[in-house]
Amino acid sequence: MVFPVSGVEINPLYLAAIGFLVGILGGFFGVGGGFIAGPMMFLAGVPMNFVVGTDLAHMTGKSMVAARRHKILGHVDVKLGVLMIIGTIIGVEIGAQAVELIEKMGKANQIIGWAYVTILVVIGSFTAIESIRAIRMIHTQKIDAKEAIGFTGLTKRVQLIQIKPMISLPNSGIASISLWVIILAGLLSGMLAGFLGVGGGFLRMPLMVYVLGIPTHVAIGTDLFEIIFSAGFGTITHALKGNVDIMIALIMHTGAGIGAQIGAVATHHFAGPRIRLLFAGMPFIGAVLVIWRLLDGSTGAIH
Repeated sequence: MVFPVSGVEINPLYLAAIGFLVGILGGFFGVGGGFIAGPMMFLAGVPMNFVVGTDLAHMTGKSMVAARRHKILGHVDVKLGVLMIIGTIIGVEIGAQAVELIEKMGKANQIIGWAYVTILVVIGSFTAIESIRAIRMIHTQKIDAKEAIGFTGLTKRVQLIQIKPMISLPNSGIASISLWVIILAGLLSGMLAGFLGVGGGFLRMPLMVYVLGIPTHVAIGTDLFEIIFSAGFGTITHALKGNVDIMIALIMHTGAGIGAQIGAVATHHFAGPRIRLLFAGMPFIGAVLVIWRLLDGSTGAIH
């Protein structure tokens, strides 16, 4: 099938399969799935600037489906999600402007692609080490298996920051935390969302768990709630810049809507450390796909 907006020819079943896969992953891990969908679209021959905008459009609809399911399960802290949106929206615009600048330089594929790889490898490595340590602590120290954390030092230091205004997050079990810490976390993840064409969830979920101290299941649901707004805003921003192929996004969403429901329900059967350990493998898969495409240098599409 030919997509005239982005100028590529791709089998629509391939796109629907991408949507289904990232729907499951997004619903289960609380991420937009851009670290998988983006590289797979890039591998199919979609130009990187269209990968960025189109993936944001696709994940907006998918996150609505998954967030609704997590809300039913009690895994969404709406107050936290709304506060993070403040920083996220500002960050998305900064990231989108950076993409425009790089595109004018004619180096978007290389710069954005290698930025993807670096960030994904760092996040995957840290999460893998932490979750393995947490699982060992469960067996050796007999602590709560549901929310064991391998590294808690950073969370404790962050929660001691007393920069007013201080707020409470009862749905996340946090009595007091600085509002500015939450906004800064949203700003950082928003910049990545706009720059890399992701919902920012692969960074925001670890930030909420390891920095803010949010329980894993609540971080997943809240992240999906926040992605609706960050990815939605990013979609509008990139659409105005001509970086969205809406037909590709709609076809991907046909599979994502089903996958997101499956992934969200599955989280109910896993403890936090197990979810994080499984999550750690996803960034490495995305990094390998991007490296393959960057080193190959071909423009042929997958049909």
